[in-house]
Amino acid sequence: MKDSYFKSVVMIERLHRLFLDVVRTELDRLDIRDINNVQCLVLYNIGKGQVTVGELTNRGYYLGSNVSYNLRKMVQNGYLVQEPSAHDRRSSHVRLSAKGIDLHSKLDSIFKTHAETLKTVGIEDNHVKLLDETLHRLETFWTGLMKGEASHR
Repeated sequence: MKDSYFKSVVMIERLHRLFLDVVRTELDRLDIRDINNVQCLVLYNIGKGQVTVGELTNRGYYLGSNVSYNLRKMVQNGYLVQEPSAHDRRSSHVRLSAKGIDLHSKLDSIFKTHAETLKTVGIEDNHVKLLDETLHRLETFWTGLMKGEASHR
């Protein structure tokens, strides 16, 4: 079990890096050069709603990246609109601009195509659902370890 566990952890990191490379390749195909792959994931996760900068930072999706720097670059390049909070001057909200919504739609179409194409390599819907469930359980387990909730020997 230990060997499989560790191999799986290493695979998670490899797959994350590979997915970022896939996103970079898709951006190159679209001839989009003013946003990077990590920024695209931030943009995609913001979606069509509005979030605070703190919410994005707390979600922790953007391993190895400086969320504030990436948000600033996306605002500068016209993908995001950043507005101060009406209730808290220390906080601000971000939402997609028209340019950001356009890129979000393109990314959504790309990810939809990827998901539909999984079947051609033998990955069915139930495999993806089981993977998602397993990854969520692993996240819960690791969070518990950090909080001292899970026992380990």
